[in-house]
Amino acid sequence: MRWALVKVCLAVTTMVVIAFAVPLALVIQEMARDRAFSNAERQAAAVAPALSITTEREPLERVVASAGSDARMAVHVPAVDGAAPVEIGRARATGEDVATVRRTGRASTADVPGGSTLLQPVALSSGAIAVVEVYVPEAEVGKGVGTAWAVLAGVGAALVVGSVAVADRLGVRMVRPAQRLAEGAHELGEGRLGARVPEDGPTELRLAAVAFNSMADQVVQLLANERELAADLSHRLRTPLTVLRLNAASLGDGPAAEQTRTAVAQLEREVDTIIRTAREAKPQTAAAGPGAGCDAAEVVRERMEFWSALAEDEGRKWRLAGIERPVRIPVARADLAAALDALLGNVFRHTAEGTAFAVDVHNGDDAVIVLVSDAGPGIPDPDAAILRGRGSGNDGSTGLGLDIVRRLAESTGGDVRIGSSVLGGTEVRIWIQLDARSPVRSGHRGAVRRRRPGRSAARLGRTRSLP
Repeated sequence: MRWALVKVCLAVTTMVVIAFAVPLALVIQEMARDRAFSNAERQAAAVAPALSITTEREPLERVVASAGSDARMAVHVPAVDGAAPVEIGRARATGEDVATVRRTGRASTADVPGGSTLLQPVALSSGAIAVVEVYVPEAEVGKGVGTAWAVLAGVGAALVVGSVAVADRLGVRMVRPAQRLAEGAHELGEGRLGARVPEDGPTELRLAAVAFNSMADQVVQLLANERELAADLSHRLRTPLTVLRLNAASLGDGPAAEQTRTAVAQLEREVDTIIRTAREAKPQTAAAGPGAGCDAAEVVRERMEFWSALAEDEGRKWRLAGIERPVRIPVARADLAAALDALLGNVFRHTAEGTAFAVDVHNGDDAVIVLVSDAGPGIPDPDAAILRGRGSGNDGSTGLGLDIVRRLAESTGGDVRIGSSVLGGTEVRIWIQLDARSPVRSGHRGAVRRRRPGRSAARLGRTRSLP
């Protein structure tokens, strides 16, 4: 495309230069010729007054000499009143040409060796016609023409070169964005999802770059949603797997019980593999869209109805608080349920049977806090646990549970903190910002960290058990 633009511009500019330069060169040549013969006419006119007064040689020679053109001028005076004809100066025109001018009475030019002559008729007082001859050399006719043509050719060449340079720059400006767009498409086709194209260049290519970047973002989002769905679905399998594992543990001894426990363990390993594979993709979750939301109290109540059955089987005491009134949050119902299942599943998975736990919902003006506490041994390094939620897990933990919780909170502008609970074990605090456009303020974090244990204990004391 670049060289095609250069060729087109070169052809068009060359034709335009030729169309203007050739006629202009001819006009310059004609102007130089007219200038030379106009000067000759003025010289001839300077002798005409003297001829109208006298035809004698000496006065006429002085007039010709005073005109400074005696080398180029000749005067042909015919015989008058029996006097002999007078010839002054060097004559170059033929007698036939002089006789023709006398007969016609009109000025004319004649070609002579080395140039041309202007023959100007002058009427004498006797009625006869004298002829003034002025020699115009060829160099005088073409004086300045070569220089003018050279300047004209230089200007034309400069125009052609300039137009080619401009066309080349315009071609680069058009071709370079197109090349970047092609390279970006090639990289995206090779699986480099981070490939983007600078949005510059002509309007059409800029719009194409915007569309390409939007398409790439959409592809990345679709792949991330796909991986996230696979990871979330795989992690949600942990809930029924936990039930199967607990039930298998209560089957006692025997070949069937051992086979059941082996199958459950194998299934759990396969789910862990799927989770780890999905976690390596590091999917990103967008915040809930406009109008999305749920009643946190209702979701907590429903999930506790499920987990309470397992708690009863394992002899776990549990408490629930803060669900007496509806608590609206800008989070999808399924996402909150998945986060609660992840945290409660960790309680059942990583604490011994009989370990108590509690779920507490705090409803504030600009945020809702969900606390999941247990009376287990706690987490020695909470910061490492949070980091593990962002990567592959160790010690049998995939880290996806905390990652689901973290992404849920951060999608609203909130966060997740891990600390010590009043029950003596681990407390996971989910801060859900009610206005998703406003990030969590540092004062809020500090207020939660400085929360007095007695207040939490009092809140947990006002709980009820689900039937």
